[in-house]
Amino acid sequence: MTIVAAVLIAVPVALAQNYPSRTVRIIAPAAPGGATDILARILSAKLYESWGQIVQVDNRPGAGGVIGSEIVARAPSDGYTLLMALTTHVTNPVLQVKLPYDTLQDFAPVSMVAVVPAALLVHPSLPVRSVKELVALARARPGELDYGTSGIGTAAHLAALLFSSMTGIRMVHVAYKGGAPAIYDLLGGQISLMFGSTASGAPHVHAGKLHALAVTSPRRSPALPRVPTMVEAGLPDFEAMAWFALLAPARTPGTVINKLNSEVVAVLQRREVAERLKGLGAEVQSSTPGELDDYIRAEIVKWRKVIGGLRFESN
Repeated sequence: MTIVAAVLIAVPVALAQNYPSRTVRIIAPAAPGGATDILARILSAKLYESWGQIVQVDNRPGAGGVIGSEIVARAPSDGYTLLMALTTHVTNPVLQVKLPYDTLQDFAPVSMVAVVPAALLVHPSLPVRSVKELVALARARPGELDYGTSGIGTAAHLAALLFSSMTGIRMVHVAYKGGAPAIYDLLGGQISLMFGSTASGAPHVHAGKLHALAVTSPRRSPALPRVPTMVEAGLPDFEAMAWFALLAPARTPGTVINKLNSEVVAVLQRREVAERLKGLGAEVQSSTPGELDDYIRAEIVKWRKVIGGLRFESN
């Protein structure tokens, strides 16, 4: 029994010591050019510098991230196939009747990578300059204000649902195929408001083409330092941000997970990485595997409560 136990301990330790000995693949469950893809490529380039092994980004868009996630869920548990998960990872189990994997049981958390705050943006023609005034207007005109998002279940949509849930207002959802067309229509006055990323919204706010009423992060955004948080604007505990994290298949040895975590955290601590993410409107956000597991579980509970308690429609 002692010999068997020693062998069982030695195998994962040896695996971690030799890891990685070949190409590592990061599945980006989104199209090239978006935040998920860019973050995966930043991470892959820096890990290559550290390891001397190729880290390949494999784009597998479709079904709100389900296609790419399923590939990782079914991959060998050896650390050579990883997932750059994003916010839809925790909303898919709420929005979709059945998934081809178990969100909690089929993945092993590695580390959080980044968060992207959003700003509540309104067209200047809307006669509001604060969250309080917007809520009052929406209550006076139920179902008349429309808000745009980059699609059902996206971070922007979730922020709007949380806003409606906490304030008791009713608005019309207009779903676009991406954030860019939504913000274009907001600039043109075709829609009244939207929760858009601080990176895409800040230039238009500074130019006076849009007004930012609040940001959705716990702290004020460096991109919009004069804009209050939703909490400061009167909505306690309001937090809704896009997030990105690295996951591995379930049952990946803990020694490999810990090595991956230490490498990823070290990469995220580099100043040039933080500056690159800042240019994307993202903020570095690393974590331990346990912290990420707790966060994912809490997010699923949070959004199940919000989404399940609302009836929402899209045009």
